[in-house]
Amino acid sequence: MSLLTGFHVQNLLAVAASTAINRLSISPPPLKSLLVNRSTSAGRKSFSLRVSGSYSSVASSSTAMGDAAADSGMDAVQRRLMFEDECILVDENDNVVGHDTKYNCHLMEKIESENLLHRAFSVFLFNTKYELLLQQRSATKVTFPLVWTNTCCSHPLYRESELIPENALGVRNAAQRKLLDELGIPAEDVPVDQFTPLGRMLYKAPSDGKWGEHERNNNTLIYI
Repeated sequence: MSLLTGFHVQNLLAVAASTAINRLSISPPPLKSLLVNRSTSAGRKSFSLRVSGSYSSVASSSTAMGDAAADSGMDAVQRRLMFEDECILVDENDNVVGHDTKYNCHLMEKIESENLLHRAFSVFLFNTKYELLLQQRSATKVTFPLVWTNTCCSHPLYRESELIPENALGVRNAAQRKLLDELGIPAEDVPVDQFTPLGRMLYKAPSDGKWGEHERNNNTLIYI
């Protein structure tokens, strides 16, 4: 498997969206972005969908992490998640080889020196008009802040429900969880059996001098 290096997140989005359309064997109309409004204040993060009033906003609480004091510029929610969340370390064939904090998995120094590779996923959510829901990453994100990207990008965590290999159920469970966390979409509106696998992608992408990504990405597609 070849390793894609130096890809910008927006380039990856274009490649994966094109793959999705080709896999569906349709002649796509121009994809319109359905905007996602996101705001942050006092360590509280909220998200809402403009396209439907049926999804309520979701708030995430934050706690101080003493170990992250050195990263004083990091948003409190991001700081908590960086040290509490454990990513799944894999080899290039997506076999689980261990786990490490989200913090370590996104440090370019660790990525380069230890070749840390973690499992990830990307969700491309289309409506019945084949319009793709995009979101702009929060300014508080450690990697690629304010970049426009596909519906949801994140990581399965090192927990039983997100390690299930059969039919990529662990990845599907993680995608369902993050659609609720980030966009307020309830689980019953995105059942895991409606996620359609699109294949996998291995890539490395520096974000800035300190942070970056090195992921075995499981691309998924869902309709609502």
